[in-house]
Amino acid sequence: MKLYASLGANNKLAVRNRLFQALVVSVILILFAFMFSALANIVWKGLAGLLHTITSKEIQFAIRLSLFTSFTSTLICVVFAIPVAYGLERFNFPGRRFINVILDIPLSLPPLVSGVALLLLFGTTSFGQALAAHGLRFIFSVNGIILAQFFIITPYMVRVLKSTIADINPRLEFVARTLGSSQWQAFYKVTLPLAKNGIIAGLVISWSRAIGEFGCALMVAGATRMVTETLPVALYLNMSIGDLEMAMASATCLIVISLFSLFIFEMLGGKQSLVSRIT
Repeated sequence: MKLYASLGANNKLAVRNRLFQALVVSVILILFAFMFSALANIVWKGLAGLLHTITSKEIQFAIRLSLFTSFTSTLICVVFAIPVAYGLERFNFPGRRFINVILDIPLSLPPLVSGVALLLLFGTTSFGQALAAHGLRFIFSVNGIILAQFFIITPYMVRVLKSTIADINPRLEFVARTLGSSQWQAFYKVTLPLAKNGIIAGLVISWSRAIGEFGCALMVAGATRMVTETLPVALYLNMSIGDLEMAMASATCLIVISLFSLFIFEMLGGKQSLVSRIT
């Protein structure tokens, strides 16, 4: 009797587990279907006229400007993000938590607010006016797009790199230093090679975020056709005048770039877990 009762209880438990699993899978499929159908609809409509619109001077200009500004801002970002992430993860100093919070603020702020902050700093203060007087103008210029992208993507890059560096055992650096390496040499020869996948993943996801930046760049650089017209701005301008074909072409380019970037990020993110197992 006890055996039958135990089998019955196990069967009931198995049924409940299957129901729970079915519920979770159903929720996943519903969310996937919602997101996929929305994006696929844009791509399906955009691909129809993509070959025609991509040859237009406006879209070609938007693609070139988007690539130039996003690559530039991402390169500047990594120069700052690597030492900042390393210092915040490895060093203990007064105000570290406060600095962490301030650096993360752009992640939670609406991009328009970030744009207003940059517009006021570089447009109305003596600091911004002094830069403009020396030829370094950011407001309503391509430099402003790069500045806005840098401001938005740097917290993402710092977050990714902090997580990557946290997975690397600091004892490896300590061993290197006991063998005669300086702190810089230990960082350069031990930490950076182990953090390679994380750095590449951060670069890819930050570049993808930069090329799609709109709100902050709009406030700083404006939306002037064939001057500060990136792909998101081209989408906005063409939607505002009802040119759906050009707008869908811009949106399709952005979706393809995002899919490509996220695919690389997922692959490198999976490989990054090897670092924690090695160390």
